[in-house]
Amino acid sequence: MWEHTEIKDQLHIIDGKKAPDLIITNAEYLHSIYKKWIKGNIWIAGDRIIYAGKEMPAMIEGAEIVDASGKKIVPGYIEPHVHPFQLYNPWTFADYASRLGTTTFISDNLILFMSLANETSFALLDELNKLPFSFYWWARFDSQTVLQNETELFNLESIKEWIERPEVLLGGELTGWPRLMGGESDMFTSVSAAKAGGKKIEGHFPGASERTLARMRLLGTDGDHEAMTVEEVEARLLHGYGVTLRHSSIRPDLPHLLKGIVDKELDVFDHLMMTTDGSTPSFYIDGVMDKCIRAALEAGVPPIDAYQMASYNVARYYDMSDLHGVIATGRYATLNFLEDEYNPVPTDVLSKGRWLKRENESAEPFPPIDWSIVEAFAPDFDLDETDFIFENLIGIEMLNDVITQPYNVTIDTSGGKLAKDHDESFLMLLDRSGKWHVNTLIKGFATGIQGFASSYSNTGDIILIGKDKKEMLNAFNEMKRIGGGMVIAEDDGIVATLPLAIGGGLSTEPVQELIAQELELKKVLADRGFTKGDAVYTLLFLQSTHLPYIRITQVGLYDVMAKEVIIPATGR
Repeated sequence: MWEHTEIKDQLHIIDGKKAPDLIITNAEYLHSIYKKWIKGNIWIAGDRIIYAGKEMPAMIEGAEIVDASGKKIVPGYIEPHVHPFQLYNPWTFADYASRLGTTTFISDNLILFMSLANETSFALLDELNKLPFSFYWWARFDSQTVLQNETELFNLESIKEWIERPEVLLGGELTGWPRLMGGESDMFTSVSAAKAGGKKIEGHFPGASERTLARMRLLGTDGDHEAMTVEEVEARLLHGYGVTLRHSSIRPDLPHLLKGIVDKELDVFDHLMMTTDGSTPSFYIDGVMDKCIRAALEAGVPPIDAYQMASYNVARYYDMSDLHGVIATGRYATLNFLEDEYNPVPTDVLSKGRWLKRENESAEPFPPIDWSIVEAFAPDFDLDETDFIFENLIGIEMLNDVITQPYNVTIDTSGGKLAKDHDESFLMLLDRSGKWHVNTLIKGFATGIQGFASSYSNTGDIILIGKDKKEMLNAFNEMKRIGGGMVIAEDDGIVATLPLAIGGGLSTEPVQELIAQELELKKVLADRGFTKGDAVYTLLFLQSTHLPYIRITQVGLYDVMAKEVIIPATGR
């Protein structure tokens, strides 16, 4: 935080012995504690608000002076539940979001924890902390799938190293909560360590009964973001949960939840937060937290409450209102300037005292991050026809984007191709080091995709899908050639690619460019019979055992409810 010499200089500004760096005059700003618009002046030195109130500093020589007449000023928006690895990377997503007023992320560490040594992850966190942006993190306790080395990877010593980081604010999210409720000692010990470290615990309780909510509250859970109805919101508030309302690419629940809360005249807005919950890139084409605020305003939420749900409420819940969510002395100089309170897209963005947007134009670019610390995607093995044997009689049927069930395979899979008059395709999960694979069929993915390969997955392993074994191989080879990503192959050619140059899982492209690439990929998939809503989430959740009913994992085809392997992985 601020050094003694910095604080002495800040005190000199109050004493009239030194000028601030920036003075915002004629400011009409939201005071989060009073819940009122206040008029005054804001003095800033470096990344800190030195004073906010009626007075002007005694010394102004050399200071930048900005007249905010006609604008409304609100605290920078906070996204409290970020999965910053949905094709974009933390740097590109933060850069994009910040220009729209979202200047703080509380982010999932799962991909970092599973793919990098802690020392490497922490070096990356240190680099991100240098940005004119505020990064905070979770500490995960489970993989939300079944790994061959789960116990080895998710050990208490490694988890505690994350918990001890000052920018880690919570443990979870608890996708593996049944293990905690079932008395598993490792999960209980991890939760207890996080609680002892002063961290919140975030649940993941879709459709949970009141008894389950009560049990999980007793086991240490503080918050949950899975309410899908107003009644579920009320149940969580009844049991004292911090409630985050979701507006994501697969669960756009926020508008109807807020409309229901308004209609029922529930005076609970001070206890609610909002999140986009790690949506895929194209969901953000019209905003990040500004999009949530707009949805709140359209649902009839009073403007001050709408802005508090995306700033002060989050800061207060996570015990960081001494730095965030309040325009007052001592906080970070992170401000959004609005044309009026009914348009949450800022005309100007100040983040930690640095202009990121001025008069509707992006200002200072983020300094680059060196991604070479992440191992490149470069499989040193090839596939041949012996890998493309699909003899298992149990397949995966997609009920929607993310819910799957087992089904009995009755078609002939011995040939090189499947017919296009049905929606069954070959499916292979392939170890990124080439040591094993799991072969089955997937029903409901598409009718006309010949070959599809993706190095983007829950575990970083490789997913191959298609009607044509030869084109699946062509897609795999092209994916190798470009250093990772998503590839669609057809008729001895490549019809679409989405490169993911960072470890085969993350793009280096600006989010605006990535949105265009994702939309093109989705169009190509839809043209070939993909009828579900979000193919990227489908790929991510194929391995996710926190969802019913069958998943393809590193240990094989897995029955989630029975907690057993149906078909084991095959060694290569």
